Amino acid sequence: MKHPVDIHVGQTLKQLRKLRGLSQSEVAGKLDVSFQQIQKYEVGANRIAASRLFELSKILGVPASHFFAGINDEGNDTDRNNPDVIIMKALAAIKDHDLKLRLMSYVTHFAGEANARTT
Repeated sequence: MKHPVDIHVGQTLKQLRKLRGLSQSEVAGKLDVSFQQIQKYEVGANRIAASRLFELSKILGVPASHFFAGINDEGNDTDRNNPDVIIMKALAAIKDHDLKLRLMSYVTHFAGEANARTT
C-alpha cells in the first residue's frame, strides 16, 4: 500500500518537473536512474531516499523541505483546498508557453498591486 507522504512527495516531484519543462528522462539522466524509476517516484510506488530527494531539490531548484509542504502531522495532504496550490496546478496544466508568460505577467502585476496596498 502506498503511503500518503510518498504519494504527496511524488506528486510534488511531478509538478516541479513539469513546471521546469523537464521530461522524466531528463530528470532521470541527472539522477543517474531510469525514467521508469522517476515514474515510480511520481506515483508514490517507490519511496525517494533522502539523498535522492536532496539531489532532486538541487536539480529542480527548491529546498528539500518543499517536497513536504502541505502535509500535516498525520501525513495527510492539507493542500487540496489551498488556493495557491490550485493555481499552481492549473498553471502547470497549461501547455501554451506564450499563454503562461502572459499569465505570469498578469499575476506578478496583481501581486505587486496587492503588496503595495498592504504596506
